[in-house]
Amino acid sequence: MPETATEPVESRSRFFEGRAMRPLLIALAAFAFASPALAGEIENARSIDIAVSGSIREHCGIGSIGDMDFGNIERRGLGIQTRVAFDCNVPFTMTIKGASGALTHSTMPNGQGPYGGKLPYNLAVQMPVRFPSSQTISKSFSSAQLQAGGVISSNGGIATDGMTLAVELGQPTGEAGMLLAGEYSETITITVSPT
Repeated sequence: MPETATEPVESRSRFFEGRAMRPLLIALAAFAFASPALAGEIENARSIDIAVSGSIREHCGIGSIGDMDFGNIERRGLGIQTRVAFDCNVPFTMTIKGASGALTHSTMPNGQGPYGGKLPYNLAVQMPVRFPSSQTISKSFSSAQLQAGGVISSNGGIATDGMTLAVELGQPTGEAGMLLAGEYSETITITVSPT
């Protein structure tokens, strides 16, 4: 009888051992399959490269410039200087073009009789650029040069501190050295292109 009393206890413990062992064996098997790959990568890696990237879009912008009204242009030596917001985060080329190549009479650009219809001018541009150290680029153009298009290169620099434009009126054309009465105007176009 003592032998029969021991048998059910043993079979019960084997039954519980079998049920408890299954999850443990499954966990050990999963670990065994996962560990060699992870351990191999760590053991063989002496250095690691990580690619990190990003971007910033190109930006070139010019602030608005008000009309330059000289008023009575019979007076000699008239000039206007203005500060213009300008920012370009890449090297650039600036092209400045004058539509007529002079302040031109609204209806008689060639004048009439001894009176001229065009008043030439000079335009000067001055701007700080960074290479990363700051330098100043200065360039001056006659109105005749601007008719063909004047070009300024940043020579690899960028602009962050604006620019100064200065327009100075020249001497009238025509036999009399005077201008025909009327309204005079010119349109100057500034174009910036990243290089």
